[in-house]
Amino acid sequence: MSIHVLIVDDQNLFALSLKTFIHNYTDDIRVVGIASNGVEALSCWEQFKPEIILMDVHMPEMNGVEATRELHKKCKDVKIIMLSTFDEDEYVRQALSYGASGYLMKDLSPTELIASIRAVSSGITQISPSLISNLIQSLHSDEDNNKSHHLKEQMEWVEKLSRREKEIFTLIATGYDNDQISEELCISERTVRNHVSIIYSKLNINNRFQIIQLANKIHYHI
Repeated sequence: MSIHVLIVDDQNLFALSLKTFIHNYTDDIRVVGIASNGVEALSCWEQFKPEIILMDVHMPEMNGVEATRELHKKCKDVKIIMLSTFDEDEYVRQALSYGASGYLMKDLSPTELIASIRAVSSGITQISPSLISNLIQSLHSDEDNNKSHHLKEQMEWVEKLSRREKEIFTLIATGYDNDQISEELCISERTVRNHVSIIYSKLNINNRFQIIQLANKIHYHI
């Protein structure tokens, strides 16, 4: 069964390029529509009922953070991945507090974005590594707040992994074996095995089942 995705971005060329890439390089993800702002996103969600929305942050009429808040008033189950060119902490925190399932920088590779879509579809929160350190620091100021403390613990957990290790962790958590990971990331199976060993060591785990258990802990509700 395909993962139905809505792209929301006021840069039409970016949105169309992303749609083309997803259609050309995946069999399990289908772009059902494109919207150019938050207002259109609400309308398109009503029409297409996508499982995942790729949401730009800065848009006219209604920005992505406000649209995320409004969409989650309508449906708590819709999964929204914020895409941004800027690493503004306040936007990150607001988006997550309104129910976003991920916050990624637009400079990530198409392969990483596809892996993130699959991960979010499986219930695993995705946050760009470049955002995690700043987010943890900003959470220190209100550590007594239970929600912030819970989020801080999860961000520290994710920060242990490098970008590549996090990508492989995500693929394992969504059911990929080493051969499939090797093919997906265009790296040798030996390299995959080396990364998996490092992941086990960093996270103090022994098998793939424990990776799935840990992945479930990353998924949080605010």
